[in-house]
Amino acid sequence: MRRLLVLLLVLLVAGVAAAAAPPLPGESVLRVPAQFKDQDGKAFTLAQRRGGVQLVTMFYSSCPYACPLIIDAGKGVDHALTAAERARLRVLLLSLDPKRDTPAKLTAVVAKRKIDTTRWTLGTTDDNGVRQTAA
Repeated sequence: MRRLLVLLLVLLVAGVAAAAAPPLPGESVLRVPAQFKDQDGKAFTLAQRRGGVQLVTMFYSSCPYACPLIIDAGKGVDHALTAAERARLRVLLLSLDPKRDTPAKLTAVVAKRKIDTTRWTLGTTDDNGVRQTAA
């Protein structure tokens, strides 16, 4: 009897969790099936980042001109927000250059650009994942 109650509780919690997230629109970028790795080498998908406010862009870490401006623009948005708004925002920078932008390279960008990784994530994937995400 106790096992049955535990099983029912687990199913109820799982059902509530599933019901809490409405289905994604067909064109949602969160539907991209690509697997990413962050600057620490931790794997993630875009769907796992669902919920909350996110600023997402793509960049090349090896680009010396426009891409640092992309990071600066993200920081500008960050600084223009109130503390409460800033606390809710997550920033995701996805690499367009998976051959060069390894997690180690992304970690170097974090250090060089003084990026706060409590709310900012730099990610990389394979060539196919870049194409899927950019489309």
